[in-house]
Amino acid sequence: MSKDWRRIARPYARPIATAIIGLSFAVGLSAEDVKAQTNEAELSICVLVPHFKDEYWLSVGYGLEHEAQGHSLDLMFFEAGGYQSRDSQISQLNECAARQVDAILIGAVSSDHPDMLATIRDVSQKLPVFGLVNELHSEDLSGRIGVDWQQMGQVLGDYLALRHPFGSPPKRAVLISGPVESGWAPPLELGLRSGLSDSSIEIVGVFSADTGLRQQLKAVEDAFATIPDIDLLIGSAPAVESTVGLSRVTDMNADVDLVSTYISHTIMRSILNGRVLAVPFDDPVQQGELALNQVLRSLQTGRKGGLEGPTIRLFTHDEKSKMDIPLSPSGYFPEIQ
Repeated sequence: MSKDWRRIARPYARPIATAIIGLSFAVGLSAEDVKAQTNEAELSICVLVPHFKDEYWLSVGYGLEHEAQGHSLDLMFFEAGGYQSRDSQISQLNECAARQVDAILIGAVSSDHPDMLATIRDVSQKLPVFGLVNELHSEDLSGRIGVDWQQMGQVLGDYLALRHPFGSPPKRAVLISGPVESGWAPPLELGLRSGLSDSSIEIVGVFSADTGLRQQLKAVEDAFATIPDIDLLIGSAPAVESTVGLSRVTDMNADVDLVSTYISHTIMRSILNGRVLAVPFDDPVQQGELALNQVLRSLQTGRKGGLEGPTIRLFTHDEKSKMDIPLSPSGYFPEIQ
């Protein structure tokens, strides 16, 4: 059955399933026969993400699709276009509700904007809404999958403090991160600064931008153009990717140490070859798998879920032989609505 046909038929799925169940009693079908013929009612789930310009979200999408195998369901992916595309994501929330899907997973572009929270409140009266990866300060969620982004920053800060303890030669660092309205950049910075409190590292500049490669490249260029004598760049995956590319093309800033605040395919390769020193790993593929399982469990039981997420691990070049970093396969890209 095509996806378009499933969407047309979706409003009638439950009445048809009910009719089949009623008919089964008349003809003596077993419970197993009924389940097979209703085909699990063909669940439909909307997945809303900020964008797929960041490889991290590709791994989340792959985890969702991988876990969806063997289930009778339709995953519909929407990307807002970036962290400044709040109105677009709000529109997508309303569109999914109008399509009468069974549930929504949202990687929110804003953690606490009143318009976003009001829309989630309205939509959650019609169907369950689950938070995905990014923090979302809503009391109307039916569950949330993700890690503590403050702990992500703390893990990285602790590592850097061990490399550069208080009293050792001072190091000047810049932080290139995501937008302040995102549900991960502010808590990550808070945890990072906590971890660095007993170190010789001083963050002398913070630059924020959407996490597309072009926007993060601009932030990196601004940092090097305005701040002298940078010893360490702490950046989002696209920021560090941009810095690696700049160093190769221009041979400038090649002596700047690099650490990434989260994983991507390029960061993994750069850890292995030693250009990037470390990255905290929150297993985005597993987050996708956990998210789908939480949604299905909630739909089956009618009960809300709590916060679930992988254990954060730190990967460094020094321990590359012990690294196990499952990410989405090369060439993977989900079908976008």
